[in-house]
Amino acid sequence: MGSRLNGSCVPRRLRLETAGALYHVLNRGNYRRDVFAAAGAASAFERTLGEACTRHGWRVHAYVVMRNHYHLALETPRPNLVAGMHWLQSTFATRFHRYRREHGHLFQGRYRAQLVEDAASFVRVINYIHLNPVRARLVPATQAARYTWGSLLWLIRRPRPQWLKVDVLLPHLGEGDNAPGWARYVADLAVLARDPGEQVRQGFANLSRGWAIGSMGWKQAIARENSHRRLETTLGREEREQLQDLEWRHALHEALRASGRNASELALAPAAAPWKIAVAAQLREQVAPPYAWLARALCLGLPATLRSRVWRHREAQRATA
Repeated sequence: MGSRLNGSCVPRRLRLETAGALYHVLNRGNYRRDVFAAAGAASAFERTLGEACTRHGWRVHAYVVMRNHYHLALETPRPNLVAGMHWLQSTFATRFHRYRREHGHLFQGRYRAQLVEDAASFVRVINYIHLNPVRARLVPATQAARYTWGSLLWLIRRPRPQWLKVDVLLPHLGEGDNAPGWARYVADLAVLARDPGEQVRQGFANLSRGWAIGSMGWKQAIARENSHRRLETTLGREEREQLQDLEWRHALHEALRASGRNASELALAPAAAPWKIAVAAQLREQVAPPYAWLARALCLGLPATLRSRVWRHREAQRATA
């Protein structure tokens, strides 16, 4: 069944809020501080998370609380991620500081919230979260469900919290919410934990990076719908760069289609091919990608050479206008 698991002063990060959205949410202690090293702190965070779910109607499909960070696989039936996360983190920080008689920033800037495309991508996030304690060598692969501060233990137990849900994971895997089904899932997690190649194939290395988890086409569609946000100075640098790259790639795809070409021809045609220079000039006019990006994407050689060729192309067009 292993294949079925395929399934502050800090810049503000991109927040896309829609009803029914799926997210991978994570944050770390400030300066990687061991915020949750004490059992009381981890337990308090679990209770605060449950309160946040009740207040905001959230559905949690997986979570884990590690020594210095946490992960959530979160569904928001209402578009209220920002309000709910503000309540969750500020409330927990207040309680933590009151108990410790401390003050200051508890978490490392703002949380990261990655939008997730669909159930298949969400299941990969859930697997990644459940295997965090195994990857950190806190529990053996065969005993992932014995880690105390995570959802897997609660998912297998009965009763579980009302806000902890299984209606994405189990249907996707074709399993029932029963002891045999959970035993098979835990066994498959152990297989996945021992298979670095499968973890690479499922994209584990990128499940905590970027602003979205899903197919390139879906990311491009989301980027187009939210392209007006790319210039906001409040966005994080990483998110701005990714949104820009997706916009440029979409513009390139459209320019190639309009010229009767396709991406496979880019590597075959010479760098000085007139049609490639024309596409580069068109993209510079429309969405202004850097020459370095154009040179890589269109296989056009050195950026400086491309710049001069685009300039000559424009001069020739003006002369014939």
